[in-house]
Order: sequence, then structure tokens, then C-alpha cells
Amino acid sequence: MLYGQVCIEPEITGGTPVFSETRVPVQNLFDYIEGGEPLSEFLDDFPSVSKSAALAVLEFLEPY
Repeated sequence: MLYGQVCIEPEITGGTPVFSETRVPVQNLFDYIEGGEPLSEFLDDFPSVSKSAALAVLEFLEPY
């Protein structure tokens, strides 16, 4: 299933939410941010994730 910038495919990634068209778990972004790392560091380490995709996920969670 595709939810904007996030994809959940039980038969491919075991249901772990990943960034669309990648195998990068969304949790990795949360771990970087919670660890005090800048978004740029995450994007450097995971070049298959676009800046717009990462920002869309963060903006979606902003109210929470």
C-alpha cells in the first residue's frame, strides 16, 4: 500500500513502513532526528530518499 511518501508491503519488507521506491525504513529518519542529527546527515547517508519525501513525512507528523 502506498501512503504518500511511505510504502507498506508485508510481502516485501515484512510490513515495515519504508520510503516509497526504496527499502529505507521511515524509522531510520526518526532515529536520526531523535538522535539530534540534522536532516542533511540522513539524506547524505540514504541518498535514495529525496529531501521532499523526508520533509513530507516530518510535516505529516508535526501535529503529533
